Amino acid sequence: MLLIDGDIYCYRVACACETDAQEHFSTALSQARRALDSLIADTLVVYPDHNYVFYLTGKGNFRNEVAVTAPYKGNRKTKDRPLLLSVLRDHAVDVWDAVVVEGEEADDAIATAASTAYLNDHPIMVSIDKDFDQVEGLHYNFIKRHEYFVSTDQGMKSFYKQILTGDTIDNIIGVDGIGAGGAEDLIGNCRKETDMWDICEDQLGYDRALENARLLWLRRRAGQMWMPPRERSEEGRFYGQATRSTH
Repeated sequence: MLLIDGDIYCYRVACACETDAQEHFSTALSQARRALDSLIADTLVVYPDHNYVFYLTGKGNFRNEVAVTAPYKGNRKTKDRPLLLSVLRDHAVDVWDAVVVEGEEADDAIATAASTAYLNDHPIMVSIDKDFDQVEGLHYNFIKRHEYFVSTDQGMKSFYKQILTGDTIDNIIGVDGIGAGGAEDLIGNCRKETDMWDICEDQLGYDRALENARLLWLRRRAGQMWMPPRERSEEGRFYGQATRSTH
């Protein structure tokens, strides 16, 4: 099963056609629809024996209530939204049966599907978004045309490093002065999740670390809210819950 990040597909095509859309909207729209169809078809041909689900983010996002330090995605301006984005999303729904996710992001729905359906469907997460590198399992970068596997340990470390660095695209504020290299130095050699959390709490303080974690965490089940490792029940473990097939 291919779990396709439709948001990034539509956004990339809309941005690529933005200049033409400002000058000749109807012509650019036809070109953009064909470009989106081609981009999706190029992915599907790599996995001819796989079904797919094309996910789009709809209305509402629980992260808007979680964000206290800075508004979630508050650095994005409505005027910067590509002209063709809405119509391409409609096209994806009409032609590719896209699933529109409400109350959370398409990323959450993909991570949930990948974490709950893999025993039978062998899901592959299709995107170019680095946020998915926290999710264990098979991934496919549709731009580089590269398939790769994220282990439990790799996913955990990717997540905790991002708590430290934050995410400028989504307006999540990290530790001042700590970039990717510094986060790797702090988290890279940790063996226990509790040690990773302790580092994040030490660098950010409990409230800020928890806020960043909840903003960055991709849900593995419906309605899930991330909790620090020492505050979870055994049933609430987020990593190492099962062994994933790579085939």
